[in-house]
Amino acid sequence: MDPATIIGIFLAFGLVISAIVMGGSPFVFISLPSALIVIGGTIGATLVNYPLKNVFGVIGIIKNTFLHKTEEPSAIIERFLEFANKARREGILSLEPALKEVEDPYLRKGLQLTVDGLEPESIKEILETEISYLEERHDFGAEIMSAMGGFSPAMGMIGTVIGLVQMLQTMEDPSTIGPAMAVALITTFYGALLANLVFNPMAGKLKTRSKEEILAREIMLEGILSISRGENPRIIEEKLNSYLPPKLRRESY
Repeated sequence: MDPATIIGIFLAFGLVISAIVMGGSPFVFISLPSALIVIGGTIGATLVNYPLKNVFGVIGIIKNTFLHKTEEPSAIIERFLEFANKARREGILSLEPALKEVEDPYLRKGLQLTVDGLEPESIKEILETEISYLEERHDFGAEIMSAMGGFSPAMGMIGTVIGLVQMLQTMEDPSTIGPAMAVALITTFYGALLANLVFNPMAGKLKTRSKEEILAREIMLEGILSISRGENPRIIEEKLNSYLPPKLRRESY
């Protein structure tokens, strides 16, 4: 669970709602037509822009902003040093029983290829392809959220135009001007709120998650290749530490 995402959403919406309540009744900001225009229009535009299966995948994408947890690089390095020391003492085949305890499918696959005796270049080619497609999938998810962040304020502007047209058509009746203007302004408010407090921040969080996971994969790749070449554990440690800023590097024994 990522507390930053939850705290951020509650803080942002909480402060906005608090400001609304302090200024008057919050019920004047509730408009079903405005919500239909913004939410329905955003979903519709997204369906036009992307295949149906990718739009349905947005649920999983949103879940990643709350629940996804990447293993800390320092913990990955610690684990690889254990693998390297074991392989150096007992041979590369000694790692096979430990594969059952490895939860990460990428790491398990890389170590299995190493135990199976593939050449380091072949292992590198296979695992780099996986990283490339992982990055592509992550970028596509962030792209969908960014697109929704662009569609929602645009739909808010469309709602504003609708409200203004309705207002101008009924200028002779002063009682209709207020509701029509309310729809115009509240629709813009909904669009801006969704774009700047939900969709765009989530797109940014997905991009950050992607960078973290790709860094973890690159560390794993370097560790797997080093073990497959039979390198000294101290050399492996120095190689893996080079991926981290100095203050986060694991100290050598």
